Amino acid sequence: MAITDRVPYQAIVDRPRLKLPGGKRIAVWVILNAEEWRIELPMPRTVLSPPMGKALLPDVPNWSWHEYGLRAGFWRQHEALVARGIPATFAVNGKVCTSYARVSEAALDAGWEFMGHGYLQGPMHKLEDQRGEIAQAVDAIERFCGKRPRSWESPGLTETEETLDLLREAGIEYVADWVIDDLPQEIDTPFGAITTIPYTVELNDITVFALQNHESDVFLTRGKEQFSRLYNEARDNARVMAISIHPYITGVPHRIGYLERLFDHICSYDDVAWMTASEIGDWYCAEMARLRT
Repeated sequence: MAITDRVPYQAIVDRPRLKLPGGKRIAVWVILNAEEWRIELPMPRTVLSPPMGKALLPDVPNWSWHEYGLRAGFWRQHEALVARGIPATFAVNGKVCTSYARVSEAALDAGWEFMGHGYLQGPMHKLEDQRGEIAQAVDAIERFCGKRPRSWESPGLTETEETLDLLREAGIEYVADWVIDDLPQEIDTPFGAITTIPYTVELNDITVFALQNHESDVFLTRGKEQFSRLYNEARDNARVMAISIHPYITGVPHRIGYLERLFDHICSYDDVAWMTASEIGDWYCAEMARLRT
């Protein structure tokens, strides 16, 4: 079966009417991505081109660009979220739990959900042993948190035809790779259904700044417009909005203020449900079960 055949088409206008907890209108979740890049390997993303067109390893400036995020940028984002009482989903490479234990401890103390994000930063289709790497990531998070992650975001949203099966086999219930809708959707696997959680490549700071090279204020403008439209559509049915951030991108001094202003704008609405990945997944599964009875 083709992988797309496992994700049947559903028009948003035909989806069952879902009710958010507490009479809320729209669910918003924040994904803070914490990744480990190895200095001895080519960087998966760069901010400086190779001098004289010749790539050099170790790539000190581009590795340092990312490293700044976990040393400085993360703490700005952490403060922005904690000060506003916003629950975050911490999409974390398993190795970050030990390599950057100070960062992971802060996320754990804040009560954030730990979401699997590979073991080391790198695409799933380049792994020689996907099952082993998934297990390594899940085990590392479990050792650190005391419980296994229920949700997953593949590095770069990469998958092969067997990834969903391997994730579900490892106990993952919710996956953020499929940016196909503003509501979750179930996908069958031999080990039970796995549920998509609406993620974003449009309100993702990697896309906005590292790929599209926009000015710093664009994240605020785009975020407010995204929220406004989804909030209005939620009059007829619930909607889910994702905000995906990386410490080395929106954690820098000239961008963090715009992220804070976006949080403040959304927080000014009383009927917003700030949720984590598994909270959204649990809500959706419970609603679908209610509608089937």
